[in-house]
Amino acid sequence: MREEKQLEVTLEALISQVADLKNSLVSFIYKLENEYDRLTWPSVLDSFALLSGQLNTLNKVLKHEKTPLLRNQVIIPLVLSPDRDEEIMRQTEGRVPVFSHEVVPDHLRTKPDPEVEEQEKQLITDAARISPDVAQKQIQSLNKMCSNLLEKISKEERESESGGLRQNKQTFNPTDTNALVAAVAFGKGLSNRRPPGSGGPVQSGQPGTGPIIAGASGMQQVQISGAPTPQQPMLAGVQMSQASQPGKMPSGIKTNIKSASMHPYQR
Repeated sequence: MREEKQLEVTLEALISQVADLKNSLVSFIYKLENEYDRLTWPSVLDSFALLSGQLNTLNKVLKHEKTPLLRNQVIIPLVLSPDRDEEIMRQTEGRVPVFSHEVVPDHLRTKPDPEVEEQEKQLITDAARISPDVAQKQIQSLNKMCSNLLEKISKEERESESGGLRQNKQTFNPTDTNALVAAVAFGKGLSNRRPPGSGGPVQSGQPGTGPIIAGASGMQQVQISGAPTPQQPMLAGVQMSQASQPGKMPSGIKTNIKSASMHPYQR
C-alpha cells in the first residue's frame, strides 16, 4: 500500500513537470512560427534556458531517492477497442482518439524502433573494434581540433569588438569644424585690422626712390626705381624737373620735348 501511494505521488509530480515542459515547448514553437520577424536572439536564449531548467528538474525528480524504479513497473493494456474513447481524448488533448491495436505498440513501446536498434548495435560493434591507443589518439586529435576552433572563434570576436570600437571613436572636433565652416562661408571670427606699415601715405623728399604702389592690406609693397638707364634716349629740348611738383619724388630722368616746328616729316 505504501509503495502504491509513493508511486501515485511520483506520477503526479512527473505529470506536473511534463505539463510545464509541454507548455514551454508550445510557447516557443508559437514564437518561432508567428513572431519570427520580431524574435530576437536574447529571447531565444531565454526560451532555451527555461526548457533546460525544466528538463533538469524532471531529471532530478526521476533520480530522487524516494522515486520508485519505473523500469520495474509493467504496463498492460486491459481494454483495446477501435471505438472512440472520450476519456483518452481528454487525457491526450485530442492526440489519441482511440486505444486500438494500431496505436498500442507505438505508445507502450519501451525499446527503440528495430531500425534504430540495429544502427545502435552497429555503432557499438565498430567502437569495440578500435584499440585503446587508437581511440586515445582520436580523442586527442578531436580535442585539438575543438581547441583550435574555439581559439579562432574567440579571436574573431575580439577583432570584431575592437573594430567596432575603432569605428565608433570620434576623430574630429565638431566645434572646430563648425567654426572653420563659419569662417570660410560667412567670415565669422575674422579680424578687419590692417598690419602696420601697409597702405600709409608716401613721404616725399627721399631721393633715389620712386613712387610706392600700395594695394590692399596684407599685399607686398613694390617700389619702382627712378634711376636712369643707358637705354633711354636723350632728346634735345626743354628740361623739366619733377622736384617742384608736390606729392611726387624727384626723378633723375631728364625729359626733352622737341619743338613742333622741327617735325621730321615737315617739308
